[in-house]
Amino acid sequence: MNNLLYLSLLAGAAASAYYYGSGEESLNRSRHSLITSFCLAAAFTYHYVVRRTRYVFLVDFACFKPGLSCLCTTEMILERAKHVGFLSEESLKLVAKILDRSGLGPKTYLPEGVLHIPPKLTFDEARKETDTVLFGAVDELLEKTGVQSKDIGILVVNCCLFNPTPSLSDTIVNHYKLRGNILTYDLSGMGCSAGVLAVDFAKQLLQVHPNSYALVLSTENETSSIYRGNNPSMMLTNCLFRMGGSAALLSSHPSDRCRSKYQLIHTLRTHVGADDNSYKCVFQEEDEAHKIGVSLSKELMNVARDALKIHITSLGPVVLPISEKVKFVVNFVKRKFLKIMIEAYVPNFTLAFDHFCIHTGGRAVLDRMQKSLELDDWHMEPSRMTLYRFGNTSSSSVWYELAYCEAKGRVKKGDRVWQMAFGSGFKVNTAVWVALKNIEPPLKNTPWRDEIDDFPVKLNPPKPTSNNK
Repeated sequence: MNNLLYLSLLAGAAASAYYYGSGEESLNRSRHSLITSFCLAAAFTYHYVVRRTRYVFLVDFACFKPGLSCLCTTEMILERAKHVGFLSEESLKLVAKILDRSGLGPKTYLPEGVLHIPPKLTFDEARKETDTVLFGAVDELLEKTGVQSKDIGILVVNCCLFNPTPSLSDTIVNHYKLRGNILTYDLSGMGCSAGVLAVDFAKQLLQVHPNSYALVLSTENETSSIYRGNNPSMMLTNCLFRMGGSAALLSSHPSDRCRSKYQLIHTLRTHVGADDNSYKCVFQEEDEAHKIGVSLSKELMNVARDALKIHITSLGPVVLPISEKVKFVVNFVKRKFLKIMIEAYVPNFTLAFDHFCIHTGGRAVLDRMQKSLELDDWHMEPSRMTLYRFGNTSSSSVWYELAYCEAKGRVKKGDRVWQMAFGSGFKVNTAVWVALKNIEPPLKNTPWRDEIDDFPVKLNPPKPTSNNK
């Protein structure tokens, strides 16, 4: 409809011009000249006001860093596991083995209720955890940006497994007394990729609501998602996931460009859930003892690999330089049409991006991503160090990784950042940012405060699997 209006205005201008050139009388010429001018002015005004690109800026973001009461060591986790009352001896050995190979460091964070002996896995504790994380992240973000809560027009909250009533977005509206006409959305059940997906959703809302602020919150709730059984395929989530959350302030105010850190230049979403193996590879269900948990299938790594191929095939033509596009096309023609038996060409994404924030799904996942994208250790450092220090914080992990890049003083004006996350469904989502200025390492209001100089740490290779049971 918008295109039809635009074309109609141009057609009106052309028709008037035709009559003007056909020898009409002077009165008609003046009338048609006036119509021509009006149509052209209306067409160009429409093109400028309605169809022009509305830029989306990232003013700033914040990641919640839990307090000392939530700090837990590997020894504490193993000790607490012995007291939960539902793990068998075989399961305890499996937990120790998973933690040893997980890529998580000796100090991460879990909610107080989970660390309590015995654990307090109640609904009230779950709500307390989410309130602590989200309020902490939003408070820090509002302090950093100076934006008033009444100025926020869009709110997007994503949490996969904990969705109380009133909703999490309602909780934020009530706590910060947000305005009555705010647009609120809750994204649930969308897994670890939902943080990037929420950015894409907020972008689309901002492009139809100019001069607005969008608050995007990402978290997962550990208290409510603890698996209380002994099925090995469901125990991995208990071992890898940790407490955390993020808040990001996006803006469609043109005047915010000068104070914003980044501009969003591209988003991409890939969903392969039409395939049954992909759909079921991360699946919440009951085990044989009717305990609810999230099972991870043995096909997960293959599903992630294949989904990544589809995703970068769509992303490459948009972000890669022409030299890489030519190499990819030549390789594709040789393999598909000339039937030459050669390996598929993997584009060099370091020519498109300066910083990589790949979701901290686990050590094995990061190993697969590094191999598939042919990245060096420096590019993988933000992801591996975030996994080491904070564990898998689900949808918020890509923000802890970007905070790492900033704390290291690596982000310079014009640098491109690739945030990529994947999760249940199965989905792969991308957000590409360009830095609008040199980002100075923050002295406070960063999850890496007081300890960034301790990183990177040297990671020990995983121990080989023993043949002895």
